[in-house]
Amino acid sequence: MTVTPLRVGLVGYGLAGSVFHAPLIAATEGLALDTVVTSNPERQRGARAEFPDVRVAATPDELLARSGELDLIVIASPNKTHVPLTTAALQAGLPVVVDKPLSGTAAEARELAALAEERGLLLSVFQNRRWDNDFLTLRKLLDDGELGDVYRFESRFERWRPQLKGGWRESGDPAEIGGLLYDLGSHVVDQALVLFGPVTAVYAEAVVRRDGAQTDDDTFIALTHTNGVRSHLYVSATTAQLGPRFRVLGSKAGYVKHGLDPQEAALRDGDRPGTAGADWGTEPEELWGRVGAGESPVTGGGSPVPTLPGDYPAYYAAVAQALLEGAPNPVTAREAAATLDVLEAARRSALEKVTVTL
Repeated sequence: MTVTPLRVGLVGYGLAGSVFHAPLIAATEGLALDTVVTSNPERQRGARAEFPDVRVAATPDELLARSGELDLIVIASPNKTHVPLTTAALQAGLPVVVDKPLSGTAAEARELAALAEERGLLLSVFQNRRWDNDFLTLRKLLDDGELGDVYRFESRFERWRPQLKGGWRESGDPAEIGGLLYDLGSHVVDQALVLFGPVTAVYAEAVVRRDGAQTDDDTFIALTHTNGVRSHLYVSATTAQLGPRFRVLGSKAGYVKHGLDPQEAALRDGDRPGTAGADWGTEPEELWGRVGAGESPVTGGGSPVPTLPGDYPAYYAAVAQALLEGAPNPVTAREAAATLDVLEAARRSALEKVTVTL
């Protein structure tokens, strides 16, 4: 029997909405992009050009006024709107996917989780970096015991952007929930928690380096996990020489991987899952990471490890399965709250120059 696709309303058509959510929703069996919400005429034209059958609404209120015609709301609007829009959608009886960060505080995230549970509705957070090629490869290496007991996990999400771009992400207004700690930090902390579990202590340095910048653009977070692993996480827009994406050191061997997952660049270039064939999410052999001990990978130490293909489409496939078949939520609001516990502790640590115990 053919299942009628779930009708999806997408709120926001900036970078997150147009590059990530809309293409991934459209490529997912069981989902249909029904409506895009944006008041920007240029973005409205862009949505109609790529998705000729899509409806366009100027405001979230217009969308929620016909909530009975929809099966899922995706919120990809600015961070400060996440809590009120998620609340409104859940109160309208609709399952929700929210771009990270779910909220500005862990308390707000738990309140949203409780509301979704009370209503019996899915509330999922778009932590797409769980499906990066390097992260999937590292998880397999850990599952296979290739590194032994992990001592230290180093994760870098670094960029070289010496000039400000402007916009709410660089605003110093706390209500905007801007800055790299909550932007890229949401990714690296989530990955660390998925790999190594809960955290007992957090130390952070959040620096504003660029002229005219109002919020952190060069941040370091050190985590002590309950199991003893130490995570050293770097997020920066001011790194002139990029370090390895991952350096993971264990009792048997280490894994070093440079370069970013290719899926974001592909999506920005207009490539779409399902049209790239078997090549989606793959990278050339020269970018593979290396596993070894006692010698630098730069001088040929260790052995190359094939990088598993990245798989952002898996997130929305899991959302569809959760709604249609009762499968598990791929990223829960309570997992997002745990990440926010760490981010809040990191913010306090950087401000007060202390190590925060959780």
